[in-house]
Amino acid sequence: MNIIGKWSFKNLSDAIFSPKASGVDTKIEEIKQKLPTPVFWLLGKTQAGKSSLIRALTGNTAAEIGNGFQACTKRSQFYDFPSASHPIIRFLDTRGLGEIAYDPKEDLAWCANQAHLLMVVMSALDMNQQEIVETVLSIHKQHSDWQIIVLQTTLHDGYASHTQQHIEPYPYRETPFPSTVPHELAQALLHQRDWFKGLPVHFVPVDFTLPDDGFAVVNYGLDVLWDVIETALPSSVIGLLRASEQHNELLDFHAKEAHSHIIGYALLNMGAGAIPLVGLPLVLSVQGKLFHSIASIYGLKLEKRLFTEFTTLMGTGFVVGMLGRELLKIIPVYGWAVAGLYSGAMTYALGQAFCVYLNGVKRGALPTQEELKKIYNDAFVHARQFLEKKDI
Repeated sequence: MNIIGKWSFKNLSDAIFSPKASGVDTKIEEIKQKLPTPVFWLLGKTQAGKSSLIRALTGNTAAEIGNGFQACTKRSQFYDFPSASHPIIRFLDTRGLGEIAYDPKEDLAWCANQAHLLMVVMSALDMNQQEIVETVLSIHKQHSDWQIIVLQTTLHDGYASHTQQHIEPYPYRETPFPSTVPHELAQALLHQRDWFKGLPVHFVPVDFTLPDDGFAVVNYGLDVLWDVIETALPSSVIGLLRASEQHNELLDFHAKEAHSHIIGYALLNMGAGAIPLVGLPLVLSVQGKLFHSIASIYGLKLEKRLFTEFTTLMGTGFVVGMLGRELLKIIPVYGWAVAGLYSGAMTYALGQAFCVYLNGVKRGALPTQEELKKIYNDAFVHARQFLEKKDI
């Protein structure tokens, strides 16, 4: 190992196993405060499918969703994904409208100042939506520049029989609907759309079910919803979350749980890596926290033996690359921006590679150096494509 590699491994090792109180944590907290966290305001009646929507977008189970909410008023709740300490998306859930003895005015006024995107959830065959529509009209008067997404849910209630499967290919992008859509369901969907004429609304018919419900496609219409979200709310975070589905073959159960945490740390290091002069200590500290976080998800304690084995498999190339990132800072402004991008992408790639390594540890069959490097390189390119769109 060359001198550069020895120096860098020692510094990263120190950041992991011998963290120093040097104000790094304070600086990290400052960066976290600057990271934009999109807030999705979910509006709908009770049992309209808001929890199913969160489960589909985040991959969390219903139980985890219930445990993740935090009250922000007496009747409204925030859900930070994947955690309150490293939120990537915040879901703002208002108590179901239309409930007896519930006046939502105070809640709605508070929520309107928190959100970036309004997502209205309504069952496709429920025609009793007057209060929802009136609320959306009122919100639009205050925030005329907001994009509004209306999800028309539980499509299977409009199928002719209980054994009918979802229609493929997805037919609801077409206008008018093709004949494959049952007539009564098509009429119901179009009737609901008439309520929002003149508003900047994106309609997305979806059906988010559970595996035991018997449908071949569990999250029907999810890809279309992601398309609409990316149009209404451009964000590299959304791109990374969505594109993670393309890498499921590499992810075991624990890696899927760790994935959103990896994105959070990557964004954090994108900000840390762009800070002149003091960026490297911050980057190393964040990566140290990431390694500990991933190991805990796998039920392992991060010991020096594991770290040494992983870095041996990875080789020194990624460390030399880290130092190359620092040299970019000699170029004013542009170099700092590129350095931040590089730091974020590298952190994401290291996290993905570390998951594959720990999966091998758990199975008793470590990946080869070639396999691990390929995973790292593919993940680095993948992350950079999305992070370069982001302005922190």
